[in-house]
Amino acid sequence: MTGTGNAPEAGRDETAPKGQVADAVRGNWVDRLAPPATRPYLRLSRADRPIGTWLLLLPCWWSLFLGILHDGQPRLFDAWIFVACGLGAFLMRGAGCTWNDITDRDFDAQVARTRSRPIPSGQVTAKKAAFWMIAQALIAFAILMTFNLPAILLGVLSLTTVAIYPFAKRFTWWPQVFLGLSFNWGALLAFTAHTGTLHVSALILYAAGIAWTLFYDTIYAHQDTEDDALIGVKSTARLFGSDSPMLLRRFLVATVGLMALAVISALTSAPSQNPLSLIIALAGPWAIGWHMTWQLRRLDIDDPARCMVLFRANRDAGLLPVLFFATAALL
Repeated sequence: MTGTGNAPEAGRDETAPKGQVADAVRGNWVDRLAPPATRPYLRLSRADRPIGTWLLLLPCWWSLFLGILHDGQPRLFDAWIFVACGLGAFLMRGAGCTWNDITDRDFDAQVARTRSRPIPSGQVTAKKAAFWMIAQALIAFAILMTFNLPAILLGVLSLTTVAIYPFAKRFTWWPQVFLGLSFNWGALLAFTAHTGTLHVSALILYAAGIAWTLFYDTIYAHQDTEDDALIGVKSTARLFGSDSPMLLRRFLVATVGLMALAVISALTSAPSQNPLSLIIALAGPWAIGWHMTWQLRRLDIDDPARCMVLFRANRDAGLLPVLFFATAALL
């Protein structure tokens, strides 16, 4: 996620575990249970902040079930795709965040919220972080190799978006677009892993995911607008300013509309037509739209704590289409 600024640390426990990151979930398993030697590396991977893994994973699951709806042929291998996406999301999110922390270490050292991260706080060196990043990426690649060739090629191609993203906030006001390109790649990959081909419905779903990312990551970036301005980091939150609620509403409409179009495209080109499956699947974009509307009604862009709560709520928002797509696919 973009932004390197200073979210409030009210209520910070002075007896918190050594090395705990400022915006980590309090009482997370890394700080409580992980062996001390592993904690800096798990913190680099954001294992103490799982929301990013969910946001990377959910478009994969949307796409898997949309692929099953498209060809009407659930297979035993789909269970592995489902699990592999979870493992791959954890590993690639970890590798991507490690890369982000390596490239942003000078920015992170300048502000309170991010100077507690493992590299600027001195818990781990950039060189050791680079080895950790490579290790995670190699394990993820081994998992990717269990898929079909088109999905493998898509997975390798995704590395370009991962590599570019950390630099986007230096040269564009729209780094959230680059995050969306990276975080929603699974919408292309999982569909292809199931069907063996990349259908237009997966591309439309990918676009819906990018619009969703623009929505939630703009909310996230509003935590950091003041400090981002001081250090020269760009974001849609800074660009939109007080117009954010209006523009976020447009991203909401785009998310719902594109996701509904993806469902219609997938099912109308399916070998057999099941009206009930179509109705249930279309409830997915309707449900995520209502959840995003709920977020907008509670949004206060001047309240960083509220922005973080709403940002994290997008795990639940993204799970809603999974529920409806899976139900429709299993009819």
